[in-house]
Amino acid sequence: MNIKEYFSSLFKGTHSLIKGMEVTGKELFTKKVTEQYPENRAELKIPERFRATLQFIYDEEGYHKCIACKTCERNCPNGTIQVITRMVDLPNGKKKMKLDKYMYDLGSCTFCGLCVSTCPTDAIEFSNDFEQAVFRREALLKQLNYLPEKEKPAPVAKPAPAAKPEAAKPAVEPAVKAEAKPEAPKPAKDAVPGKQVDVQPNVEQKESE
Repeated sequence: MNIKEYFSSLFKGTHSLIKGMEVTGKELFTKKVTEQYPENRAELKIPERFRATLQFIYDEEGYHKCIACKTCERNCPNGTIQVITRMVDLPNGKKKMKLDKYMYDLGSCTFCGLCVSTCPTDAIEFSNDFEQAVFRREALLKQLNYLPEKEKPAPVAKPAPAAKPEAAKPAVEPAVKAEAKPEAPKPAKDAVPGKQVDVQPNVEQKESE
């Protein structure tokens, strides 16, 4: 090592030392905040994005969105999630896969968030409740679908379209048509116009003969 390299390395070391002392020196004048835990539980604020434990999302009626697709179970790197399913019969005669138990082992969870980000129905989330200390390891194994399972009402069949009302028939039948009047006898072809031809034979003339 020559003199030039020696002074160059000495200058770089001195510069990094001053930079580090600058960061450390700022902390000497920073106001210190001490959390009086657990006495300040009421005022303690935990960030919303803090990942504490996995939980199901239930709506106001007590239903969850999990469809038992097992996407979260396949994406979990530690095998923390176990989705147990069962087959149920639908009203239309078909069968469907349904969630039976959703088991979650908090002790082996790395809080990576892959299960939450890949859920197709947004059925799970991380809570920010960090107080999860227990005395037994078995207590870290939780069943997330803890609420009683509710059966969704069957879809109501659409009512059949109402038949069109028939035209009302008249109460009184129309009167029978009047009989046709007999036509008057037509005059004979040999009759002379202007003279009246007797239709009936002359009875007196026959007697005289």
